[in-house]
Amino acid sequence: MKLSEIKKHLSNLETIAFQLPNGELVPRHFHVTEVGKITKHFIDCGGTVRHDEVVNFQLWDADDYDHRLHPEKLIHIIELSEKTLNIPDLEIEVEFQGSTIEKYTLDFDGTNFLLTTKHTDCLAKDNCGIPQEKPKVKLSELQLQTACAPNSGCC
Repeated sequence: MKLSEIKKHLSNLETIAFQLPNGELVPRHFHVTEVGKITKHFIDCGGTVRHDEVVNFQLWDADDYDHRLHPEKLIHIIELSEKTLNIPDLEIEVEFQGSTIEKYTLDFDGTNFLLTTKHTDCLAKDNCGIPQEKPKVKLSELQLQTACAPNSGCC
C-alpha cells in the first residue's frame, strides 16, 4: 500500500486498527512512533547495484491504555512527514515489536489495516544458479506407459 492509499482509507474511518498475520489486533493504545523514508542502496548476489525506498511506520504499544490514535491525527503525521522529509508516494513498510522487530507490508480489508508478512528472496536467480521452479504435476494425472516403443523418446 502506498501513502496516498492509506490517507484515502484513513479519511473514511472513525478508528484505526492494525491486524497481525495471526489475526490478532495490535493493541488499540498503539502509537506511531516513527514515520520515515528508508533508503536501501545495495548490491545483490549477482553483482547488480540496486536502490530501494519505502516509507516506514513504526508501531509501538506502551502502558498508556487510554491512548487512541485517531485517523485525522495519523493523516496529519503522514502529511507532515511527506512535507518535512520530502517523501514521495512510496510503498509502506510497518515495523512492530514481536520477538524481535518484525517488518510487514500493508493491506486493507475495508475495516482493518492488515500487516502482511514479508519474505526474503534472491533478486539474481538467473546469475547465481538458482533453477526455475519446476511445474508441479499430480502423479494421479500421469498416464502409465507399460513399455517404450523404439525411437519414441520415452527412454
